[in-house]
Amino acid sequence: MSQALLASLHTLSFLLLFCLLVLEHREFCLPLDAPRARRLILLDIGYGLAAGLVLVTGALRVLWFGKGLDYYLHNGLFHAKLGLFLLVGLISVLPTLTALNLRPALQAGTAPEITPRRLQLVLWTIRLELLLLASLPVLASLLARG
Repeated sequence: MSQALLASLHTLSFLLLFCLLVLEHREFCLPLDAPRARRLILLDIGYGLAAGLVLVTGALRVLWFGKGLDYYLHNGLFHAKLGLFLLVGLISVLPTLTALNLRPALQAGTAPEITPRRLQLVLWTIRLELLLLASLPVLASLLARG
């Protein structure tokens, strides 16, 4: 029972992560007003929390509720899946820093500014993240089949 609940929580946290990233992609557009900048910051914080939840629930599954640590440590698909997830985390630094750089303008009471070039770079980065994240369920399915 607890294995099924943890597996469900892991899947739901991944779906939440993906949905928050889709919303963040939608919110990154010009003109960037104060309410949109606040939403971007909140979405990015939520994205980070969801990523942490995916990582924690995944670790719990590997350590206590899955097929055993030895199975995962000797499986190339597991290494690919974990490596891809960590790569997405590294790629997400650019949108996160961009969102965090909006805070000073908000605190000063002015409209945050972002250059069109930076906006395009962030949007393409988020698209790459979404593409890489979309491949994780395929790897997970292959991993589950042994």
